[in-house]
Amino acid sequence: MQKILIVEDEKAISGVLHSILSDELPNYEFVIADDGLEGLKQIEKEDFALVVSDIKMPKVSGTELLKQALQIKPDTTFVMISGHADIDTAVDCLKDGAYDFISKPIDINRLITSVKNALDKRILQKTNQHLKIENTTLKKKVNKKYQMIGESPALKKIQDMIEKVAASDARVLITGPNGAGKELVAHAIHAQSDRSKGPMIEVNCAAIPSELIESELFGHVKGSFTGAIKDKQGKFELANNGTIFLDEIGDMSLIAQAKVLRALQESKVSPVGSDKEIKVDVRVLAATNKNMQDEIKAGKFREDLYHRLSVIEIYVPSLDERKDDIKLLVKHFAKIISDEHGTALKTFDDKAIKALENFSWTGNIRELRNVVERLIILGSNPINAEDVASFVRK
Repeated sequence: MQKILIVEDEKAISGVLHSILSDELPNYEFVIADDGLEGLKQIEKEDFALVVSDIKMPKVSGTELLKQALQIKPDTTFVMISGHADIDTAVDCLKDGAYDFISKPIDINRLITSVKNALDKRILQKTNQHLKIENTTLKKKVNKKYQMIGESPALKKIQDMIEKVAASDARVLITGPNGAGKELVAHAIHAQSDRSKGPMIEVNCAAIPSELIESELFGHVKGSFTGAIKDKQGKFELANNGTIFLDEIGDMSLIAQAKVLRALQESKVSPVGSDKEIKVDVRVLAATNKNMQDEIKAGKFREDLYHRLSVIEIYVPSLDERKDDIKLLVKHFAKIISDEHGTALKTFDDKAIKALENFSWTGNIRELRNVVERLIILGSNPINAEDVASFVRK
């Protein structure tokens, strides 16, 4: 049960305060201190949901009690009681951190209202603090999901480039094979940029039919095509003041490429079926596993769009190009997978790691994660080279 401290040197007044407030607040326990010094000792000893304190008291005044208490426990909430001659002092108490003051003779209704409001404010502050902690924890979890694991020179080169380009609004084209972690680079750039408080909208251009890609990117108005039963915002508009990540950009149709080029040139988009132009402030990151020069030569990708997108180009190497990172990646995935399965953490002995390093990883990091999960489910603890030979077919 939470407690309320009443600090008052006149027993008749403290008795009345206790009687009134305990009737109104039956879920709180009350403690009475006969002077400011006793009140300070009580505050040092335990936490109070509220302190109701007189200003003029022997030994330690209410003003001193307020100042010293807030130095010890800054979250303590005070309602001060003042005589008419103490009004200026009471106002100073508000400046020093008190929630409110009540003049003598005490207006009972005013007292009850003030105390209840002070308690409500405290509850709201605690809730907001809790939400902030939860939000911070959630962000850390999200960041962990996109954490780049490894210490190889190839990975450190990428991390150095991310640190340099994140602070700018320069467009970045991320290249490399499937499963190498191109989306991790995109998320790291956004997280370290000034746009990190804004949205990051991801679009997998390969997963959206060519006839719908324009609607997905730029939105549409009701009735603009069969199935358009209501207006829809596009991804560019949703990413306003943030980042849009165009994954597998090499699979985008030439018609959609032309519209993306116009959006980049003018910072405006037009929903399908509308003449309306919508201003957008979006940073564009793109990724592809294709050789863009070959795509341009084959007439499958616009050269002008390529140059717009590749102000900075970051190549993400295959896992075979950074095998030094396999040991750390295995340890990282083992922890994540064990947590997901709710099982005890399994380790990999040195021979098992060596066996994994000797493989060629055509599916890159994505394939390694799947193999680690299979070994955790089927292998012994610690996982050894025999487990690798039994459960990994290469």
